[in-house]
Amino acid sequence: AEAEGGAAGGPAAADAAEEEEEEEDGFDYEPLPEPKPVFEPSAQVGAVAPLGFFDPLGFAPRGDEQNFRKLRAAELKHGRVAMLASIGLVTQHFAKFPFLGFKESANGVWAVKTLPSAWGFSLLVIACGIVEFLVWTEKPDREPGDFGDPLGLKMYDTDMRNRELNNGRFAMFATVGIVAAELLTGKDAIQQLGL
Repeated sequence: AEAEGGAAGGPAAADAAEEEEEEEDGFDYEPLPEPKPVFEPSAQVGAVAPLGFFDPLGFAPRGDEQNFRKLRAAELKHGRVAMLASIGLVTQHFAKFPFLGFKESANGVWAVKTLPSAWGFSLLVIACGIVEFLVWTEKPDREPGDFGDPLGLKMYDTDMRNRELNNGRFAMFATVGIVAAELLTGKDAIQQLGL
């Protein structure tokens, strides 16, 4: 009977001993929260085939989410600007504003050296700056580059974000190629193709 009482009283006696120990040192012990998982840049949107996560210089190390968000926002902005720039460098060969002397402006990057194109470019830069600093600001509760869905298209999913990043990356190279070739040859984007 004594063995049974000892076995039955075992867990209760252990609990009582723990309570006495807590009272003795004056601390109420609570379990520690689960550790937050380490931020992994290679698991983020944009790490797609064939390169996957490409950061050979280590600009976005593991665990540095804030730095990654800053770099991803910059990548998206540069990609969006490059997509517009590459289209603009091609279409200006065929289409120009028919007012304020824009029709007589030079084609390509040389347009910014002549009036009124220089004024138009300056106004464009000022307008972009206003939009970037006052309207489209980064919010910590959203993904980098997510400025909402004003048209209600519901297209900002993982697939569309991967496409936007890849197209932006390609457009950055395309724009640099168009500008470099134009500076070297003096021909705009369409003339470089022999058209």
